Amino acid sequence: MILRRALSSDVSALYALEQTLFSAENFPLSRGSFAYHVKNNLLYVAQLNTEIVGYVLVLIKRSKAKLYSLGVSTLYRGKKIAQKLINKAIEEVKMLHFSYLLLEVRVDNAAAISLYFKLGFYTRKRLEKFYLDGCDAYLMEYKLHERIQKR
Repeated sequence: MILRRALSSDVSALYALEQTLFSAENFPLSRGSFAYHVKNNLLYVAQLNTEIVGYVLVLIKRSKAKLYSLGVSTLYRGKKIAQKLINKAIEEVKMLHFSYLLLEVRVDNAAAISLYFKLGFYTRKRLEKFYLDGCDAYLMEYKLHERIQKR
């Protein structure tokens, strides 16, 4: 398996994968969104042979880095692909000197929450009715660098 930066030529495959993973209430990304993020944010894919089997998208806005979306094909779950993609995202965001990486996750997504805790994320707060179906989300954070306090 190869982890690499997404290319414009990956947009159709990313969009097709997205359609199999996320329903409307989970804010799936459009083809145009993927095209935009390939050029303007951190978007990495997991490629097995010629197939894109997963991706991670980190939005970069001024002083904030946000793990916005993570998806792994249902056919390839349980192979630590999501963990590898998140670790790649953490590595890249660290190199950009951010202090932390944020994400939102559905409170009913036990598998994702468990993975995030395992990787060192912690819950900052609960966001009520965050998703279109009324489901709450947890705002989670991963500390990348401790802030240096001035005396």
